[in-house]
Amino acid sequence: MTSATNTVNTVNTVNSQSSTFTLRKILLLDALTCLVMGLLLVVGDSFLSVQLALPKNFILVAGFLLFPCAALMWLTSRAGSQTNPPKPLVWVVVLGNAGWVIASLLSLEIWLEPNALGMAFIALQALAVLVLAGLEYRYMQH
Repeated sequence: MTSATNTVNTVNTVNSQSSTFTLRKILLLDALTCLVMGLLLVVGDSFLSVQLALPKNFILVAGFLLFPCAALMWLTSRAGSQTNPPKPLVWVVVLGNAGWVIASLLSLEIWLEPNALGMAFIALQALAVLVLAGLEYRYMQH
């Protein structure tokens, strides 16, 4: 019985460490995508404004907002014990991502009138953020 119990405990520990490692990797991926998208939006604001039929200021603000988001995600991936990033920080990231998705959809429905390419751009980035938020939520639960 002791051997079986030790095996189960070892498997649970490995699964927990694997989930934590995966959560940290997802948070890092989220941080990297925020940083890259922020740079794209800030550097390419004039070009994107014309191509997507979106206000230049909207693109710039969105781009600049992504830099502190990326920093928070990176810090969250590095914080906490070796086994777990702090759940409250992960919750901030997940809820922040959910808020970004909602704001993206509202911008399409209420605030902006982008062309078809602009709609696709906003919808696809919102979908990517939703997927990352879902993965972060899922692995936070393990």
